[in-house]
Order: sequence, then structure tokens, then C-alpha cells
Amino acid sequence: MSQLNQRHILVAISGGIAAYKGAELVRLLKKQGAVVRVVLSRGATEFITPLTLQALSGEPTHTELLDEAAEAGMGHIELARWADLMIIAPATADVLARLAQGRADDLLTTVALATPAPVAVAPAMNQQMWSHAATQENVQLLASRNIQIIGPDAGEQACGDVGPGRLLEPDGIVAALNQRFENRQLEGKRVIITAGPTLEAIDPVRYLSNHSSGKMGYALAGACAAAGAQVALISGPVQLAPPDRVSMHPVTSAEEMCAAALSLAEGADLFIGAAAVADYRPESPASTKLKKQSGGPLTLTLVENPDIIAQVTQLPNRPALVAGFAAETTSVLVHAREKRVRKGLDMIIANDVADPQTTFGSEQNAVHLITEAGERSLPLASKRVIAEQIISALAAQLPH
Repeated sequence: MSQLNQRHILVAISGGIAAYKGAELVRLLKKQGAVVRVVLSRGATEFITPLTLQALSGEPTHTELLDEAAEAGMGHIELARWADLMIIAPATADVLARLAQGRADDLLTTVALATPAPVAVAPAMNQQMWSHAATQENVQLLASRNIQIIGPDAGEQACGDVGPGRLLEPDGIVAALNQRFENRQLEGKRVIITAGPTLEAIDPVRYLSNHSSGKMGYALAGACAAAGAQVALISGPVQLAPPDRVSMHPVTSAEEMCAAALSLAEGADLFIGAAAVADYRPESPASTKLKKQSGGPLTLTLVENPDIIAQVTQLPNRPALVAGFAAETTSVLVHAREKRVRKGLDMIIANDVADPQTTFGSEQNAVHLITEAGERSLPLASKRVIAEQIISALAAQLPH
């Protein structure tokens, strides 16, 4: 399956004659299974219409920075956060210069500056413009900022010149973007991940649980599989499709999740506890439905559930690296630091679930990675992007 399948790809088309190839690029990305949105610069609309790109992508085409109809006038921020990757194709000499200077004077450059996702550019211009020292310095500066440079190709150009500067053909751009996601940092590693909520039975029809959607844990599982790992995902009940190339182990209660985790985690390379495990369960679940108590309270006696991740760290043959999550509503970093030490974790990933943008069920997250050696913050981005960044940080800590 394509590495671009189900990824959010933002295609930005600037105002050069090669803009017409943007239609084929969008078509090929959709064929790879990507979800595509398109930004057109004002110059690009002289070469290709927004309607064409909308028909091919199945999404509205974005052209204006100040659009009152888009996210209350903040559509550029929504686009920036939505993207898993932004590709500017064609990227004219002017666009390369403005990106190098960090300018944000139209929708295209503003989104490029605001997105936490990787950015790639596919240059296209006259061969003399491409070889000019100013352009080459801009390209080198962008590359030093980890912006991927795709192409250009060489050959006959629209102006009649022959030389380097032609936009790389769309199939070549798609191949380069696929390679961008071929992260094999966990090649051959065995990874165990817990995800989702647990359900603790009160009686045959009621239970105690929480608001966890499982989206972060599933994104982590997908990122690990894409990085070459053998992944076992222990999941509580969620409404999500299983990630590709992942071994699924569905459970319901905390005790079931604990048993599965302890069985699978022995000798693993990496264990990630991303599940929102219920802290307590009813001591004695009723065998039949409890009836409403007329005029009186219902009393439940709760007992503590097993601390799964703490038990994993105590296994005789514990995983080489154990990471957990701290979903907090107040004093996020303080509670997370204490939890990491108390549970013996190599890394804890803290996030604020009181924030509507990063609460349970959201499509985005912003987290703090805390280890004994230091701390690092990952700004708000899609959970897929956050998952890939977390996995990259964990892979760097694994013994080679």
C-alpha cells in the first residue's frame, strides 16, 4: 500500500506555466489514497482554475488569505494544522525567495510558515533563473531548514530555452513524497501499544469508562508499522478501523488489558501505554440489571484496577524502552514528571485534555516529551504528525 494512503496532502500551486501539471499531481495523489486539499496563488489562477482542482480533489480550492467564510477568517491556520505534508508544485523563483525570507504575504506562504507538517518544494522556472546565484542560495537555505527539494528536471522549456528548471513530472513528485514517509527507524523491532478506554462492568448493561477515542494510540501503531516495526495493538472498545500491518488484540476491561500487556510485553523492544485505563472498577458487578432505587441512592463499591504500565516496567524481561501518557487537566508538566518517576518510565508524553483542541476525541494534539535527560514540546498538529514525531524521538533512544 502507498505510504501516502489516507495522509492529508496540501498541494500549493504557484503562478508559473507548469501550474497546469498541478491537476495531474492532484489526480495521482488521490489515486495513491491521499486526502488532498489545494491552495492556488493568485498567479496560479491565471493558468488553472479553482474549479478544475476542486473537481479533482473533491475538496474546496483555497485562494485567498483573508476569507471570512473559512474558519471565521482563520482558514490558513486550519489548513496548516490539517496537513500531514505540504508540497508546493510548481515553486517559482519568487516563491522560493519569499519562503527563504520567511514572508507571509499571501495564503500559500502563510500556510507554509504556519504548518508544523513537513514542507516540500518542486521548483520550476527558466533555466537562467534556476542557475542564478540568488536562487541557488535560497534553495540551499530552504534545504538547511529541512524543506525537501524535489527536482527540477532538465530539458526543453516553454520559453524555448533548454536546461535545468523544468518541473519534475507529477509521477516523479509523487514517488519522492512516498519516499519522504518511508521511515524505517524501527525496522525489525517489536512494539506493543495499548490504546482506547477500558469498560468496567457495573451490571450486564452498564459500565464505568472515560472519553478516550483511541485515536492517538492508533496513530502511534500506524506510525510504528510504517517505520518497520512488528506491532501488537491492545485496544479497548473504539470506533476506529485497525491500522494496516498491525496485529490486533481487542480487550474490554482493565484486567483483560493488563493480562494481554504482560503476556506480550516480555522482551519487546518498545512498549507504549497510550490507553486511558479506568483507575477503578466495581468490586462485584451484578449478574442482572440493577433496578432504580426508589427514593434512595445507589452505592457502588469500587476497587483499584491494576497499574498496567507500572507492572510492565517490573517484568523480569521488561521492554528495552517503556513510554506512557499523562492526560492531565491542571499542572500538566508537574503531574507528568512525577508520574514518570513513580512508574519507572523512560519517557512520558504529557498533554492537556482540558484544552478543546487536544481533548479526548480531537483530531489534533500538542504534547510534551519528558525523559530523564530533558524535555521537548511538540506544537499542535494532526495526531498522525504527532505520532510520527513521538516515534522518531523514541527510536532515537532505543539501543541499536
